[in-house]
Amino acid sequence: MSATDLQTAARQALACLDLTSLNDGDTAADIEVLCKRAQTAHGPVAAVCVWPRFVAQARAALPISIKVAAVADFPDGALDLPRALADIEAIVAAGGDEVDVVLPYRALMAGQRSEVIEFLGEVRHASRPLTLKVIIESGELATQDLIAEATRLSLMAGADFVKTSTGKSPVSATLPAAAVMLAEIHASGLANAGFKASGGIRTVADAATYLQLAADVLGAAAVTPARLRFGASGLLNDIEAVLSGRASTGSTSSY
Repeated sequence: MSATDLQTAARQALACLDLTSLNDGDTAADIEVLCKRAQTAHGPVAAVCVWPRFVAQARAALPISIKVAAVADFPDGALDLPRALADIEAIVAAGGDEVDVVLPYRALMAGQRSEVIEFLGEVRHASRPLTLKVIIESGELATQDLIAEATRLSLMAGADFVKTSTGKSPVSATLPAAAVMLAEIHASGLANAGFKASGGIRTVADAATYLQLAADVLGAAAVTPARLRFGASGLLNDIEAVLSGRASTGSTSSY
């Protein structure tokens, strides 16, 4: 990849980045640092993604142009609708803009399709009018058929984005899983449905492969924060290095 192409990818990745902090020990001080980092010298990220308890703090610290996302039913994705709805209620009440909810993927793997459909429907109803991203945990679903089914069910329920991973499982975002998910988004005919790659994306070169894949499947016009996001904590380091004219901080990860 040429230096010019790398810089182009870095600018696109920055605009589509959900700068994330979802550590168990996160504190208000950590979120303060996160929100400052989200407003870079090269432009803002698309959103910050935090625990529900930090939504009000993040919303107060950021300009309205940077969205505040928070997680629900995270990270385990239990088939626990009351818990998911309580998380969503807290996010809405605190002024959040986006909800990243974990699909009950173990229930889907166990054949509890109707229960998963009901869960997603209730979550969509409770989260409106916020943007809803459904995390399917593609690394745990493993098979293309299950990844495709989880994507379809999420889109049928009205998800705005389908997201690969929590970043807490042994296998996070992979290009094969992304290809399946993007194909299902394309096949759905939903012109506004988006894709979020999350977990293990640490360099601009990593991000560039997803940018190209999304453009190939959904069209170049889809490579915007309205339809493409990256969920990451470390990716911003490499974006800033590339856009500052320094060497990339790492090489492309293997998938």
